[in-house]
Amino acid sequence: MPKLKPKKQSYIYSVGKRKSASARIRLFTGKGESTVNGKKITDYFSGPILGDIWSRPFKVIDASNKFYVTVKVNGGGKMGQVEAVAHGIARALTKQKEEFKKPLKDAGLLKRDSRIRERRKVGTGGKARRKKQSPKR
Repeated sequence: MPKLKPKKQSYIYSVGKRKSASARIRLFTGKGESTVNGKKITDYFSGPILGDIWSRPFKVIDASNKFYVTVKVNGGGKMGQVEAVAHGIARALTKQKEEFKKPLKDAGLLKRDSRIRERRKVGTGGKARRKKQSPKR
């Protein structure tokens, strides 16, 4: 019996980053369940604040039921990860349709937030900017 090949679905690939988190996004058209690292996106990013952040690109273009995503995310904490996912979804949506670019750009979702953690310096007592106390005389 010949092996059945799985049906290939066409998707749009993009990458979103924030702090030390990196999210690889696959954007599919149609109805489906969005997942992050194999879990439901609502379970992985639970709570109203995180849920609002990752779904913001869809709300801006008013297309929450027209697309779904599969995401592989690593690095950083939950907040950095969810913002990396939002950045990646916005970039994928601009590849999907050029007319999505203006509202997403106006909402500030296409800009890569380049602020990252400052490295710890030697002799600062465990902090990045702390100076040692100097004697008065």
